[in-house]
Amino acid sequence: HYALAFFVDQPLHAFISLGSIFLVVTGGEALYADMGHFGRRPIVWAWYAVVFPALLLTYFGQAAFLATRPGEEVGNVFFRMAPEWAVIPLAVLATFATIIASQALITGVFSLTAQAVQLDYLPRVAIRHTSSSHRGQIYVPAVNWLLMIGCMGLVVGFGSSTNLAAAYGLAVTGTMAITTLLLYRVMVDRWQWSQATALAVSVPLLLVDLAFLGANLLKLLDGGWFPLVIGLVLVTLMTTWRRGRALVAAVLRRGRRSVADAVEAGLADGAIRVPGAAVFMFKDAGSAPPALEANLRHNHALHRTTLVVSVLTTDSPRVLPEHRLEVSEVMRGVYGVIVRYGYMEKPDVVEALAQLRLDGEPFDASSATYFLGREAVSSLKEGGMARWRERLFAQMNRSAASAARFYQVPGDRVLEVGSQVDI
Repeated sequence: HYALAFFVDQPLHAFISLGSIFLVVTGGEALYADMGHFGRRPIVWAWYAVVFPALLLTYFGQAAFLATRPGEEVGNVFFRMAPEWAVIPLAVLATFATIIASQALITGVFSLTAQAVQLDYLPRVAIRHTSSSHRGQIYVPAVNWLLMIGCMGLVVGFGSSTNLAAAYGLAVTGTMAITTLLLYRVMVDRWQWSQATALAVSVPLLLVDLAFLGANLLKLLDGGWFPLVIGLVLVTLMTTWRRGRALVAAVLRRGRRSVADAVEAGLADGAIRVPGAAVFMFKDAGSAPPALEANLRHNHALHRTTLVVSVLTTDSPRVLPEHRLEVSEVMRGVYGVIVRYGYMEKPDVVEALAQLRLDGEPFDASSATYFLGREAVSSLKEGGMARWRERLFAQMNRSAASAARFYQVPGDRVLEVGSQVDI
């Protein structure tokens, strides 16, 4: 009632106040950053049993405190409500709450980074699993260090939490608006809802999101610009990587032959079958990997058991074991294998191939030799991207973590074959 009356009596002041009022709900969303780590049920229970009631009690209490002191300068309401002896314990509690919230956001960033790598929007980075029972619990060292440096820079640059509030509010309101737009696409594309039903659900949410976003945009020059700059940098990096990978793939496809044609041509040129098993990793299923062609051309050798393995990331979070592998025989002793993983899974190629049975015999994945390609990228003036983006992609490509480590292939079983690619 009071909120509506405020908007009726002083609409401009009420709209501007939304930028500050919104900070009441920020922080609660951090709980959902752990959704991928612990699943839906624990998060729902934590929200309804603990977090939501606690937030209501806290802010209703603060509102009552302010209502009894009209016009009085009260400073920090949270600490003013407490007796003197409780101020220090509350400061300790607030510090722990900050650490807990930051932990949730950090783990959320780890999950998003891993999924972006899986979907080929970022170069490979070292990812460590920290739990044997929860696959989603991961640690990404490079991201953790970047976050630490960024947080220290923010503290020094903004100087106080009050100055930082503008950046925080704009970041969260922007995220909420984007999430509503994504929800609409999920409802229409995935859940097969009619557009009318999807709009009926998403438009009211979007109106609320845009109202808060518009109020926070008034703080753009007071620090709100910072999350926009960070977002612009990340979008530039991700789109550059995605476009660069597409250009590299297009170059590699020129003159590309099928696995069968490449093997037949190699055998016709004098290549001989040698004992052992070889696994050639290549993204384009059915096409001959450059490493295979180089082995046939320079070493004149073809292993008795040769696998051309493509690792694909699906749109599902996880892939059932029975749907993990797809095997096709190209010719005698040569097989094409597709290994599928969900975007939340960590690829382990050796473990997956150990489940193979070829001609009724189990495949010894631990003793095979793994051939991986590594492209050295250089920029051309007439390339497919702006010159600075090509150079940026080349730098990102050089900094990418080893494919062997990413796919959990033992280093002593790996041979890397390099190639020069001009984009």
